[in-house]
Amino acid sequence: MFDFEKYIKPETIDETIKYISENSDARLIAGGTDILINLKKGKFENLTLIDIHDIKELKFIKIDDNKNILIGSGTTFLNIIESDIIKKHIPMLIKAASSVGGPQIRNIATIGGNICNGVTSADSASSLFALNAVLILKGINGKREIPISDFYLGHGKVDLKETEILIGFKITPNNYKGYFGHYYKYAMRNSMDIATIGCAVSLKINHGVFQDYRIAYGVAAPVPMRCLKTEKAVINQKISNELLNKISNMVEKEVNPRTSWRASKEFRMNIIKELSKRVTKKILISVGEKI
Repeated sequence: MFDFEKYIKPETIDETIKYISENSDARLIAGGTDILINLKKGKFENLTLIDIHDIKELKFIKIDDNKNILIGSGTTFLNIIESDIIKKHIPMLIKAASSVGGPQIRNIATIGGNICNGVTSADSASSLFALNAVLILKGINGKREIPISDFYLGHGKVDLKETEILIGFKITPNNYKGYFGHYYKYAMRNSMDIATIGCAVSLKINHGVFQDYRIAYGVAAPVPMRCLKTEKAVINQKISNELLNKISNMVEKEVNPRTSWRASKEFRMNIIKELSKRVTKKILISVGEKI
């Protein structure tokens, strides 16, 4: 049984904010793939459940007049996989979306819920970090924007103020035009499993030289993260196997994976190092670069 006091289904964002402000015990449900499990386990009691799944204002993938890619927080992972805009401009996000659960989960789970859970294993998080995504929030005091890197405050904690709702994500053209990316999820099973390590790389190449390089991980720290020192060291360097090995050694000094029942810290560290090379190399080969 699900233990909740009230169930409310608003039709608009503003209605949602109103109901949140009136119910201090409110919890939002979009796809419900996480919160319903927690409800069944008894982690929440007598709460007010606000169902935002059918709010059309939260379901969109579009490019605005400034060439920003905008993704609504209520967009399902299936919507992302099938989007021509995502396929053309940021296909690495399709790879991330495709790694979420199974077909049933991808059909209902939303990218907004995936991020607002605040867990480091969220499959979409690493790619959004590598894309420098900006989150658009709205609450009783109006709208604000925050970089995804600042949104995560700790394990399971995000910078979502009282009465606020995540409206969507913005990826500016200077963060996707001319870039090539890829996401790889290492898990104990090929599907329907939580990532042991997730790795996303986004890079820009000009005549065999890295013009920009970004590498982000999930489950390599309490929150998703970028290896900023490694990235800085790679820029303006020529492509080579020696550089790939250098990247592998440098990320090791920046990450902080933990031991859990899924994998030991040492095992995760080996995967982190290997994926830095594998994902980077896959992108380079896909665009015709020689290593």
